[in-house]
Amino acid sequence: ELRLVESGGGSVQAGGSLRLSCATSGFTFDYYNIGWIRQAPGQAREGVACIGGSDERTFYAWYAEGRFTISSDSAQKTVYLQMNGLNPEDTAVDYCAVSRDYGLGPDLYDYWGQGTQVIVSS
Repeated sequence: ELRLVESGGGSVQAGGSLRLSCATSGFTFDYYNIGWIRQAPGQAREGVACIGGSDERTFYAWYAEGRFTISSDSAQKTVYLQMNGLNPEDTAVDYCAVSRDYGLGPDLYDYWGQGTQVIVSS
């Protein structure tokens, strides 16, 4: 059974940092691409960053570029999202998701975790 379990969310003040983790199991890590997708209150889901399972190629949404870093540990089958310089607009539920395709569109992703809440106060 494919499982994705996020952790690391929390409440921080503007300018702060958080490191999200996504522990995966039940699939061959190298065969999939993994993304972080977020959903702000009252908003549609939007892609934040993704990483290729086999080549670790990364891609970021414009608002994440330069502030966030996605990385993976294939031995631990875990994907991370280091978020620096957080601002209130980053308040959202962040989801880890898996896709055979590469990209940030939420519709590309077939399997999702339960999400972890990120709250940034001004």
